[in-house]
Amino acid sequence: MNRGHRTPGTPAIRGSGYAMQLPGTWMRGNFYRHVLAAPVPSRVTIDLNRSCRSFDAVAGLDDFGASYGRVVFTVQGDDGEVLWSSGELAANAEPVPVHAPLAGQKSVRLVVTMARGSASVIDLADWAQARLTC
Repeated sequence: MNRGHRTPGTPAIRGSGYAMQLPGTWMRGNFYRHVLAAPVPSRVTIDLNRSCRSFDAVAGLDDFGASYGRVVFTVQGDDGEVLWSSGELAANAEPVPVHAPLAGQKSVRLVVTMARGSASVIDLADWAQARLTC
């Protein structure tokens, strides 16, 4: 994905605050490649710029952050409709597989929020092995 550059037909991350594309990271002691990492809470918007069928990833909390509390990962469509949700994940939870259908969407939002009533000291939320099927 491109950040800032808008090549026709290429997905691009739109000004969504702080997010890093990393070659890899660790979650629960396992190494994952192709990571989009963002702070908690975060909202990252990706303009698809073409017709895509699905977004797949592995969502979890980065091993290198000071973490306790609970979070919820969601994938949202253009209108804010939730296309996929992790449910509540504790800081020590295993990463979860993500599969969100994208038919008819022009953009997708990757959102991470603190779970209701959760204390917060969580540094980074990771969307690993992230891929669009277009």
